[in-house]
Amino acid sequence: MPSQSLRFKLYSLLSLPIVALIGLWTFVAGHVLGDFFELSTATAVFEEIGDPAGGLVSSLQKERRDSAVFLSSGQPDALRLANARRVTDQAVEQFRRTATGERASTVTTKEMRVAIDAVLDRTKGLSRLREKVDGKQSDRLETVQAYGAITDSVFRLYDQLITVPRVQLYQQAIGLQRIAHARDLISREDALISGAVMSGRLGHEEYEAIEVLAPNRQLLMGEGVAMLDTELRAPFERLVDGADNTRLGALEHEIVEEARLPRDTAAWQEVVTRLGPALDQLLDSRIQLLTGRSDDTAGAIITRIVVVGGLGLAAILVAVIWSVRLGRGLVEELDGLRGAATDVAEVRLPQLVERLRSGQTAEADTSSPIAVTTPTQEVRDLANAFESVRRTAVRAAVGQAELRQGLNRVFRNLARRNQSLVHRQLGQLDAMQRKTAEPDQLSDLFRLDHLTTRMRRQAEGLVILSGAPAGRQWRRPVQMLDVVRGAVAEVEDYLRVNVQPMPEATLTGGAAADVIHLLAELVENATVFSPPNTQVNISGELVGRGFAVEIEDRGLGMPDAERDELNRRLADPPEFDLADSDRLGLFVVGRLAVRHRIKVTLQRSAYGGTTAIVLIPSTLMTDPSGDLAHTHTD
Repeated sequence: MPSQSLRFKLYSLLSLPIVALIGLWTFVAGHVLGDFFELSTATAVFEEIGDPAGGLVSSLQKERRDSAVFLSSGQPDALRLANARRVTDQAVEQFRRTATGERASTVTTKEMRVAIDAVLDRTKGLSRLREKVDGKQSDRLETVQAYGAITDSVFRLYDQLITVPRVQLYQQAIGLQRIAHARDLISREDALISGAVMSGRLGHEEYEAIEVLAPNRQLLMGEGVAMLDTELRAPFERLVDGADNTRLGALEHEIVEEARLPRDTAAWQEVVTRLGPALDQLLDSRIQLLTGRSDDTAGAIITRIVVVGGLGLAAILVAVIWSVRLGRGLVEELDGLRGAATDVAEVRLPQLVERLRSGQTAEADTSSPIAVTTPTQEVRDLANAFESVRRTAVRAAVGQAELRQGLNRVFRNLARRNQSLVHRQLGQLDAMQRKTAEPDQLSDLFRLDHLTTRMRRQAEGLVILSGAPAGRQWRRPVQMLDVVRGAVAEVEDYLRVNVQPMPEATLTGGAAADVIHLLAELVENATVFSPPNTQVNISGELVGRGFAVEIEDRGLGMPDAERDELNRRLADPPEFDLADSDRLGLFVVGRLAVRHRIKVTLQRSAYGGTTAIVLIPSTLMTDPSGDLAHTHTD
């Protein structure tokens, strides 16, 4: 019987053909659906925009011929021209309404909309063109070319409208478009020659224009017919080989070769009158035939979609059943692994880190293991990988805890040695002060004594960072006024500090040293971060929950966001980071405040600076009537 690992691999290999089948079905179905939607869109676009565009071209061709005759006749037929213009205006309005309507906007592309706008811009010039024709300010050639510019923009629009995805259908559509363009060139030639017959002469520039139009017409007709398949091409070949088209070519050749109107001008009218409508009818019938082919192609695509969709759904159903059977067991095993890993990551590892921070010991290899039993080899390997990651994380946490403890011991030992030297130095300075009576020497000794007191505070700061008590303590309670004065005495710029009268209140001797250090750090910050010509005011009063000390400076203050962050760190000081030593004093304040449950809050003062409020709890206050200690005793 195969192992769990072999069964897993066997199921995986058997799933590959199904996955490949699904991928193949998705590709084929997507391709077929893409063809269907593209073909449907192309048909909708042509029906929505192409048909009114064709009507616009037909009306413009008739108005162009009537305008050329109007300019050439001594007694122009204004009514005939007016009727032609009315039909053109209706065609323009019909094209504008359909091409810019809501339905057209859903099926047209950006390029199509640009081409539509170009046609509409051209039609805006019809009013000016008609005014010039009515006033006979324009000659035949200029008028025919102006109308030709409008029809040319329509044929450029046709180039954008032909978007069928099938190559054969696209080629047939392009061929019919070429023939339609050739039909428009016949209309331009007819307008010029009909006007010339009316006036009795063909101008030199008109002759040159026909010299360009005739070969282009023959070229477009030949290219268009050649692009069509047998069914579509056959009637056009008969028309091209017919007598009317042959006669039209001969008349064009006569005009180009002799640079004048043909001798038989009536023949031109007869040929164009028969050939133009015949070509129009043939184009309409061939376009309908091509549209029918598009519909048949769309039906075939739908049939393919049904077949491919049925096979694909069957393959997907088989794959789903297979995947459910295979995945059910894996989900249960992985769910157990996920639960075990989550428990270790979110519960047991944080508890272990917290124990290490508090000074407790833990073994890296035995703490919080991941225990998962699973029959699948791959899942067991994954569990072992998680266990390896867990052991590495625990080792790193234990190593960091040991490193912090080692640094704390270094801090404590160095600070204790400094404290010992500072205490000896303070004793010697005190003895020297008592032996000296000269004012200058006493002043120097006092400044040296003050400097040594500040050195003692810095040494105590290192002891506090190491987590040990400061070392100084009083056996008896201390007056709060003496506590505040002792804190001020440890500040460099103590002369700027104004201590206001305070009520009778005493602090327990065990907390006096830490409170003095805490207040000294806050007073030091107040003097450093305020102008040297301002004072720092300290006041204190008894409140309902203890004794409140306010330290107010008149500096520039700090942004609200920074002050909120400092208040958060004072309430819950984080682990000491050696890289973050800019706020060392406030970190010491936070440590001392947490140790004695003192609440320290920074607020904006009335002068724009900062006010530090220190609330000493009632548990640290004593009866002021008992024996008191003095702050200068150690």
